[in-house]
Amino acid sequence: MKRTIIGLLCALVTPIVFAQTSTTTTEETTTSTKPATATETTTSTTYTAGTVTTYEPGKTVVVRGDQGPVSFALGTAARVVNAAGKVVTAPLRAGQKVRVYYTGPEEKRVVERVIVED
Repeated sequence: MKRTIIGLLCALVTPIVFAQTSTTTTEETTTSTKPATATETTTSTTYTAGTVTTYEPGKTVVVRGDQGPVSFALGTAARVVNAAGKVVTAPLRAGQKVRVYYTGPEEKRVVERVIVED
C-alpha cells in the first residue's frame, strides 16, 4: 500500500517538476517627431484712445484720437465694457471717450474689447 501511494505521488509531482516555463519579453519603444521648421507667432494688444464719432452696433466704430479718425470692424468676440469691466448694453454715442484694444496689423485689426471711459 505504501508503494502505491508513493507511486501516485510521484506520478502527480513529476509533471510539475519537469514542466517547462516560458518567458515573454516585451520591448516598448517610443519615437517622437519634431517638425522640420517651427514658426513662432507673437501677438501684442495695443489700443487707441479717443472719442466716438460713429458707431454701428456689431459692425464698426470710428474713434477720433491723436492720429485722426480710425475705423474698427467689430466682430462677434469684441466686448463693450465700462471701466469696472461690466458689459455695457447701451449703444455707444458720439462724443463718448473710449479705448479700443485690438491685435494685428492695421489692415487686419481684430478688436478684443472697447472700454467706455465716461
